[in-house]
Amino acid sequence: MTPYTTSPIPVSVITGFLGSGKTTLLNHILTHDHGKRIAVIVNEFGEIGIDSQLVIDADEEILEMNNGCICCSVRGDLVRIFDNLMQKQDKFDHIVIETTGLADPAPVIQSFFVDEVMRTRTQLDAVITVVDSKHIGQHWDSDEAKEQIAFADVVLLNKTDLIPPGTLDDLEQRIRRLASFARIYRTQHSDIPMDSILGIQAFDLKQALHIDPSLLSEDAHQHDESVFSVSIVETGRVDGDKFNRWIYQLLQDKGKDIGSSAESVGDIRFR
Repeated sequence: MTPYTTSPIPVSVITGFLGSGKTTLLNHILTHDHGKRIAVIVNEFGEIGIDSQLVIDADEEILEMNNGCICCSVRGDLVRIFDNLMQKQDKFDHIVIETTGLADPAPVIQSFFVDEVMRTRTQLDAVITVVDSKHIGQHWDSDEAKEQIAFADVVLLNKTDLIPPGTLDDLEQRIRRLASFARIYRTQHSDIPMDSILGIQAFDLKQALHIDPSLLSEDAHQHDESVFSVSIVETGRVDGDKFNRWIYQLLQDKGKDIGSSAESVGDIRFR
């Protein structure tokens, strides 16, 4: 048997609301020459994988969990994935988890302390929250969006080219009130130096418990039951022009009910 290394494997958790730029950041991590060997876990809310199809080809191992929140219905899968990863940890030295845009990071953090394998063999390096500067105002009342910011060790204030500087300053102050200890970076296309987000040892459990004293409680997490997913699989060719016209009309008629931007309209992709 291959002996385990004594040093815990650092883990970065990437979170952020729908369309904020999480997968773009993950692709930067996978292509940057930072000298780290990365194992990737991608969690999706729907039963059909999408984000993993958007992750660029790389030598790194990419593991996918579908059909649920990483902190609830698929937590057992997460624990099993970590257990399997530890059997071949000589092939990587950093783990990155990209959560669904609807995930509350608190129970994800909890997993690193309630499961024995994750507690003893890994070290939560940082919770990195990507914020869509242009559309976050439309999601600000969402509990998930607030929790993602509040528990952040690093905030990427992304898409800064899409809003006026004055508005950006106000938004940063608002974020600072929720995440007083977070490091805030203004970015475009989630582009940031890797030494600002990887291997920074920014997570502090005492600070997280100050934000939520019930963080380590098993019943601390609840879902908004109004959020659900519908997946449709069809085989055949799609007329791109007709489909685009249909999507445009759908947004015109039902845009307020669907989402704040085209990026959050169901994540439709074709193979």
